[in-house]
Amino acid sequence: MRDRSSILFSMNRLDISKRAQIIGLLVEGNSLRAASRLADVSINTVTKLLVDVGRAAAEYQDKTLRKLPCNRVQVDEIWSFVYAKAKNVAGAKSAPDNAGDVWTWTAICADTKIVPTWHVGSRDAECALTFMDDLARRLTNRVQLTSDGHKAYLDAVDGAFGGDIDYSMLVKIYGKPWEVEKRYSPMVCTGARKQPMIGNPDPKHISTSYVERQNLNMRMSMRRFTRLTNAFSKKIENHAHAIALHFMYYNFGRIHKTLRITPAMAAGVAQHVWSLEEIAALA
Repeated sequence: MRDRSSILFSMNRLDISKRAQIIGLLVEGNSLRAASRLADVSINTVTKLLVDVGRAAAEYQDKTLRKLPCNRVQVDEIWSFVYAKAKNVAGAKSAPDNAGDVWTWTAICADTKIVPTWHVGSRDAECALTFMDDLARRLTNRVQLTSDGHKAYLDAVDGAFGGDIDYSMLVKIYGKPWEVEKRYSPMVCTGARKQPMIGNPDPKHISTSYVERQNLNMRMSMRRFTRLTNAFSKKIENHAHAIALHFMYYNFGRIHKTLRITPAMAAGVAQHVWSLEEIAALA
């Protein structure tokens, strides 16, 4: 078993191209072990790189994603779990204190497609308020905001924005799955109800389509979000680092197919497409 000093030495020997290769493997949906096999490095080296670059990516975006010119913002929450699902934590061996269900709150600008903020935590009112407070501090304009029907948003939006927002909920109505016998059949959406809550939101722009598509990006680009695998997060810290790295690449390093530039360039916080080497160099 290698000690920490040998891991650090291995990390220091990696040139920038090798680090970029590993980051490229991670942001394209490979697990830590798959990345270590493909890059021919130790899994401890991959994990150390994820922690270092993930932490640096979170700090960089926290400083840079400010005074954003967004006009329409959509928010949502996406479920995952750490170590074990909540119902299985009691019987899990050596489960850490923060094991169980974990929710990632995300926001996306409908015009620039930038993700200005996210928050990893539970799905309660406290996390909703923390998430909304952070979002409000990053915007320069009065925005039209759309969320789903989660009740925690009501007080959180009012507390963060007051009356200086046009806020609405898109409440979806679900029925039973078509194939009742299939265990993993999704519920069928039978309709949606638009509910203006604060201000005067434009009915044409009451939608959560972009943020729901972003949730799909997360499940496709981060292996730990893939359902029915053993690639789930074992530590909540690494879960958060992986999310920060994902959004660093999404915001700054990947050209959006519709915009033909990166979201960060569309929002005016970057002048060029970041390379994987530049992302690696953050650490």
